Amino acid sequence: MIVPITGNVTYSITLDPTVWIFDDRKVLLEEAFSDQLNNQEEGDELEKASQRWSREVYQQKINPPVNKSISRFERDKILENSYVMPINEFVDHAEIKDDAKDVTLLSGSGETTISLENLKNSYLLFAIDGKPLQEEGPVHLYFQDGSNKDNPIKGIEKIIVN
Repeated sequence: MIVPITGNVTYSITLDPTVWIFDDRKVLLEEAFSDQLNNQEEGDELEKASQRWSREVYQQKINPPVNKSISRFERDKILENSYVMPINEFVDHAEIKDDAKDVTLLSGSGETTISLENLKNSYLLFAIDGKPLQEEGPVHLYFQDGSNKDNPIKGIEKIIVN
């Protein structure tokens, strides 16, 4: 259930979509392709990062780290929804080299090649009804513009930067 990003990158990284259900960056599938969300993401990205940084610094200076549990309502809500994760931040952490041309997505049904720009502007579907993808998993790729909303790239097992 892991997805490695390898190839023409400075750091090969491994994505574990099974833990993203608890990640604050996840997006509801129903909201992923709305214009409001895309505009809000662009404007709020710096603000969200600033808030996360401030919260971490504040907790480290004043309070010891505490594992805050989610409420029963939040847990039930999480287990009822389908989620996608923007992939751009993970791609940035892998540090794609300047001479990279495109990306090959390996799945059980073969290979698909897409541009680096398309990869950076994509979502990975990782949960349906709050559960990891078992069939055709571990992730499906959707372009943020919604152009493949009805026909995502399914069963991605490895991402190779060429």
